[in-house]
Amino acid sequence: MRIKPPATAQKEPTIALINIVFLMLIFFMIAGTLAVPLDKDLTLIEAKDLEGREPPDALVIHADGRLTLRGEVLPDAAAHVAALTEDDREALRIVPDRNLPARDLVQLGNALRAAGAKRVQIVSERALQ
Repeated sequence: MRIKPPATAQKEPTIALINIVFLMLIFFMIAGTLAVPLDKDLTLIEAKDLEGREPPDALVIHADGRLTLRGEVLPDAAAHVAALTEDDREALRIVPDRNLPARDLVQLGNALRAAGAKRVQIVSERALQ
């Protein structure tokens, strides 16, 4: 009969761990370079001085509380919602003035929802700086 030597702690194979880390490194190097870089001599335009235009179907709220749609003044937001079709009530877009108090914007949003608008979306400007 043979006597079995006592079991010693087995060393973990580190080569498998190194292979996995190396494959992950290669994967992220390839996945991270999917976008082609811009030419170095290309200068992008700056749009900060351009005049903004609201979407044609959006309700514009001025700083003084006036409501306009396609340049025409509206007397009431609820009347505007009542004139919309069911599809247009799904997502009503509004463009608030930057100087409009938040309280007035919330009140208008609540009035639009009470008049039948299912979802009110606020159109805003996104700064790239």
